[in-house]
Parts: sequence; C-alpha cells; structure tokens
Amino acid sequence: MKALVLFSGGLDSTVLAAQLLADGAETRLLSIDYGQRHAKELQQAEKIADALGLPHRILRLPDLGPLLGGSSLTDDQVELPEGHYAEESMKATVVPNRNMILLALAGGHALFIGFDTIAYAAHAGDHTIYPDCRPEFADAMEKALGLADWQNLNLHRPFVNFSKEELVRKGNELGAPLELTWSCYAGREKHCGKCGTCVERKEAFALAKIEDPTEYEDD
Repeated sequence: MKALVLFSGGLDSTVLAAQLLADGAETRLLSIDYGQRHAKELQQAEKIADALGLPHRILRLPDLGPLLGGSSLTDDQVELPEGHYAEESMKATVVPNRNMILLALAGGHALFIGFDTIAYAAHAGDHTIYPDCRPEFADAMEKALGLADWQNLNLHRPFVNFSKEELVRKGNELGAPLELTWSCYAGREKHCGKCGTCVERKEAFALAKIEDPTEYEDD
C-alpha cells in the first residue's frame, strides 16, 4: 500500500500514520490550510511528521475559509462552543462539505505521486456531529474517487468504528507521539480544556486509563 494521509496534526490522524508505518505501508502526510481558526494544528503537524520521520507537505489555501463560513472553525464571528460533543451547540463546529473538499484535493495529489490510497482518520465519535465522517459518506467518496481517474484510488478509513478511547489505546500501543498532537479548537498556547474536542480528549485518556500528556489551561 502507498498511502497519503490527510493529516491534521490531531490525535486521530497521528495514530493512523503510526498504524500505517507499523503495517509497512509507504506513507506520506498532507496537511491543508483551509482557513481554519488557527495555525497551531499545522505547526504541530510538522513536529509530528519529523518525529515519525515521514515526508510531509502543507497545502496552503487560506482563502477557502471565507467560502466555508458559518462555522466556528472558520469564522471568528461565530462563538466557539464549550462542552461535550453530545451537545447540540457542537454543530457550530461543522465546516460545510470540508471532508469532501479536502479528500478531493488529497486525491489529486495522490494520483500525481503515484499512490493508490488516501487514508483519513474518521472515527465513531465523529458521526453524530460531522455528516462527512459517516461510513455512508466514506463509501460514496471512495466510489467517486475511483471514478475520477483511470487509476483506482482506495479510501482507507480503519478507525471508522473506533471510539476515541480505543484510538488512545491504539496510539499508546504503537508508541505514537500523542504528546505532540493538537486537538483544541481555540488554538492558544495550551489546550483550553473546555471546547468539545478538549473534553473528548480528556475523557478518552481517562477511560483508557492512560496518562494524558496534554497541558490544559483549566488544570
């Protein structure tokens, strides 16, 4: 397998990259600046790529942000919600059509470099909030990618039925650099500890009974 990982610098995509390395796949990382609220995750992505010894590129398309407005992740005028992902307010973090756009961009690059697989780290905890993380979306996107060129492209999503707790356990087993990963939506010096993804991260480490290496503002 030659796999291009859609790489955010977060815990999920880092565990995915570590899993592909362990499986012996030829692996490269692609991060995309789509005009998200902060650059912290991209800075961490570079550090993680160095730690894993993997080739890494950042595609910079910051002007996409205003075109994908209405989300607290791309629009500073939309208040960043705090609390658990189960809360209705977390739908404010949905970026319209994000994964379809990012996967399509990754697909074009994968074809150019002669890779046969795009890997992305959607997991079960994403499904209720993010429609483009559902298995149905991934199935349809894989079919579309396969029809977009004469060369077949696979969409590898091994964690689609994993919980965040299981991903933490998997990352720990693989020796992935979880301490370098960035989850927080606020993008300050430390994780805020209050936004949905921080709450989910704390909960996952606690349930997995693995020490959380993250520095939180509210500790």
